[in-house]
Amino acid sequence: MPKFDTKRFVQHTPEHMFALVADIEKYPEFLPLCKGLKVRTRKLRDTRTLLIADMTVGYKAIRETFTSQVLLSPDDSVIDVKYLDGPFRYLNNRWIFEPAGEGGCDVSFFIDYEFKSRMLGALMGTMFDRAFRMFADAFEKRAGEIYG
Repeated sequence: MPKFDTKRFVQHTPEHMFALVADIEKYPEFLPLCKGLKVRTRKLRDTRTLLIADMTVGYKAIRETFTSQVLLSPDDSVIDVKYLDGPFRYLNNRWIFEPAGEGGCDVSFFIDYEFKSRMLGALMGTMFDRAFRMFADAFEKRAGEIYG
């Protein structure tokens, strides 16, 4: 089943990168394949925030919407995404933001997923793989636009 795992140094603080990735409503503005995102619920639990969100992804005439639970843990500098409903059999995603030299940070991104439908997997799988590989670039570019 498709997996993608990367760790990358960026010239922005862990706090800035966490805030950028946590601002999921902005994803359609810059993230490859993301055509829409709606937060259904937002609950604060201690210092953590739990979101339920619908993301619509698409390429050409194909569009799919899926629902995820997003747990924002700023004290740990971790964002965990758990799949709830949609075209996947499963989807797990984790972001980790660790301080690194020169005021920057290491951003770790992991995703593991499988489509329910083999046909949809064949149609979208290659595009998803390519999009996930472009995610790091998209977030780093966005950080440069916002934080300079």
